[in-house]
Amino acid sequence: MSSQVRGGTRWKRFALVMVPSVVATAAVGVGLAQGALAASFSVSGQSFKVSTDRLVGENFVQYGSVAVGKDLEGKAAAHPVAVSGFSKATITNMCQSVVTPNLPFGLGSVSLELNAGTNPKKPVKATNLYLDISQLDADAYFEKIDIGVAAGSLKDPDNPESIGIQPGTQANPNGFSQRADRAVLTGVEQTAWATTAGTFKLSNLSLKLHKGVKECF
Repeated sequence: MSSQVRGGTRWKRFALVMVPSVVATAAVGVGLAQGALAASFSVSGQSFKVSTDRLVGENFVQYGSVAVGKDLEGKAAAHPVAVSGFSKATITNMCQSVVTPNLPFGLGSVSLELNAGTNPKKPVKATNLYLDISQLDADAYFEKIDIGVAAGSLKDPDNPESIGIQPGTQANPNGFSQRADRAVLTGVEQTAWATTAGTFKLSNLSLKLHKGVKECF
């Protein structure tokens, strides 16, 4: 799966190069907090951690793919991932963190921590949400789950709101995959290589930089 290139009005990359782009990163966060914008979050050569108390998603799909990007030296790198997709999702108490190591000027490691949806009455909301996951721990509940659907048949022809493989990305059309009408994940801790959404609205946004390593879990 190509996690670095997103078409249409989506950002080409939400790149975190801590020293020169702190202001730009904060401005993007403020924009997301103020309205529902197309969003793509990926970090060249790095995975990042996301935790949430509760994620409720509609029209869930999951399939295997490959996240393709560049490592810290600019060389091509690929990572096997499980892609989870939702047509709509609400996320309560979301934390997202990424650690950038070995920064110049004696800064060492710097961590970016983003929190949103801390008020259960104002959760984070997303549409056409896709997560490139390499690790996931959670309690999961599914409604009307269909396991073993070929990836090429993930989109339900009887459900106009259903989603399939993310447009512009690759997956084995005959590979193992699954779908469900609804998914509820609680106590989520995941490591991801990319997050992409058609729209992403972050309520109660808080974005902080920490010297050293500070992660969501």
